[in-house]
Amino acid sequence: MINDLDIKFNKAYEKASSMQEKLPPDVMLKLYAYYKQAVKGDQFSFNANADLKNAFKFNAWMQLKGMSEDEAKQEYINLVNSIIK
Repeated sequence: MINDLDIKFNKAYEKASSMQEKLPPDVMLKLYAYYKQAVKGDQFSFNANADLKNAFKFNAWMQLKGMSEDEAKQEYINLVNSIIK
């Protein structure tokens, strides 16, 4: 069942996806981490053969361990809205 938060999250994802190339790397990393936590929660998986970029992405996600999926969705929405304003 889709709730209001899910609708806002999906809209924020669409907005962020359309402007990826214009965002600084640190913002992209935060968006990635919040997104992964929102959809996967604490179900971490890491490829040991990953490159440095993927290691940074994984580390950013790991730092959100314990954050609820709804909280991660809200943080993602807040970050996207702060970029757009």
